[in-house]
Amino acid sequence: MPAMYLRNMRRIVLCIFFLLNLFFCQQLIAQNQIPPHFEFRGVWVATVENIDWPSKKGLTIEEQKAEFIRLAEMHKRNGMNALIVQIRPAGDAFYPSLLEPWSEYLTGKQGVAPIPFYDPLQFMIEETHKLGMEFHAWLNPYRAVFNIHTSSIASSHLTKIHPEWFITYGGKKYFNPGLPQVREFVASVVKDIVTRYDVDAIHMDDYFYPYPIAGIPFPDEYTYKQYGNGLNKADWRRSNCDSIIKLLYQTIRSVKPTVKFGISPFGVWRNQKVDSTGSRIQVQLLNQTIRSTKPTVKVGIIWRNQENDSMGSCTQAGNTCYDDLYANILLWLKNGWIDYVAPQLYWERGHKLCDYDTLLAWWNKYTYGKHLYIGHGVYRAGTNTAWKNRNELPNEINALRKYTTTQGSIYFSSSNFNSNPNGWNDSLQLHYYALPAIVPPMPWIDSTLPSIPTVTSFKNGVYDISYNGTVPIKSFAVFIVQQGMNVQIDSAILIDVIPATQSILYDRKKIIAFPSDRLFVTTVSKGNNLSSWVELK
Repeated sequence: MPAMYLRNMRRIVLCIFFLLNLFFCQQLIAQNQIPPHFEFRGVWVATVENIDWPSKKGLTIEEQKAEFIRLAEMHKRNGMNALIVQIRPAGDAFYPSLLEPWSEYLTGKQGVAPIPFYDPLQFMIEETHKLGMEFHAWLNPYRAVFNIHTSSIASSHLTKIHPEWFITYGGKKYFNPGLPQVREFVASVVKDIVTRYDVDAIHMDDYFYPYPIAGIPFPDEYTYKQYGNGLNKADWRRSNCDSIIKLLYQTIRSVKPTVKFGISPFGVWRNQKVDSTGSRIQVQLLNQTIRSTKPTVKVGIIWRNQENDSMGSCTQAGNTCYDDLYANILLWLKNGWIDYVAPQLYWERGHKLCDYDTLLAWWNKYTYGKHLYIGHGVYRAGTNTAWKNRNELPNEINALRKYTTTQGSIYFSSSNFNSNPNGWNDSLQLHYYALPAIVPPMPWIDSTLPSIPTVTSFKNGVYDISYNGTVPIKSFAVFIVQQGMNVQIDSAILIDVIPATQSILYDRKKIIAFPSDRLFVTTVSKGNNLSSWVELK
């Protein structure tokens, strides 16, 4: 089928979608059910084992590209504004790299480049940005070989060059988190990506130290004896994870300060009954105060691990970030080493051990001023009674929108949306995400406002909108202020976000529901900051 025909068909489909979306937007406006102007709406696109993209190894280049375009356009129709794409699933690369070999999940054999040659990462970034969505580059920091029995391993893979850097555990190979040279290497990979590609963020998931296997300890005793430095093993492992997060943060900021850094941890930081962090902090402060005034005074402590002293959540998770994966997320947030956290809250509301609402409330207590995006398990649709309920996901969205400290959602994973599970694509398109949203800005990274757009009026309510400012922008945002409402951002309705690849023609008649409604346009910077607005009169 000719490429021109396919492009024209895509335009027709998108046009039909736009008109239908406009109708439902007007219904939402009439019902006063307006979603936030700023909300993160992302989807994880997993490449390991070809979970989401490409659908299988060895597809032709055109097939790979067509699949990704269909994927991105589906999520755009669903109202998403970000894709989180796994570009380094196991010490490999979905882009040309001098540090790591090509991923086997592209061509079927690790180290073999696509033929004819193209750069999948560059292609995906460009296609994602064309649709006005952010591209977050998802890396696994420590997984090196997904399956030691079946994975394709190239001679250039680091496990062949530096076998002493790796630990075999549970049928997989992992970079040894306790080695300083490993942390430096991962930082060099991140530096390379941020330097060469226009990614909006670096993203890592929950795989730090591997999930423990019952009765089989992680074999890092030799490294612990070398580098333990007097810490107990658990604290030493946590310090290793702290060190790499801090190093990656510093690396990103030194290369391209506007690139964000986010972590998606397991949904439970620590269970309340085993956590005594709150008490320890209080004891440390008391001890410091007494010693500073009277160094000779002895301090005696009656230790109690009461639930109200705990910072942990009221959950009974079998594994937790802090105790089993050695990822102290709260420290990273508190120290400002990460810009957002996206806990994987894949349990339903009312779950006996890990209730969604309980965890949602808990994470909102500990954002430390950084962004919180909730990870939803759409893959669980139909797996039990709760997940057969069409209202499970809508209720989760309604719940998180009640918190001013939650800025949005991420869904696992992309391919689950192909079948419209529980009708959730329809729910997003026609209700929850029927109106667009802008990715929330991060003022600690970028607070510079762009200049206003240049607007030229033509006959019959058509406008030419362009931009001549010096601050880079990525889109134009169009707002409606309904008749009788004050002209201010809080009473305006965000009706359209248009990628600013060039000047655009905008037809007022296609948007305005009532002649007395007023229409305004702003520019949106790369950092998601809005300019002052200009009225389309």
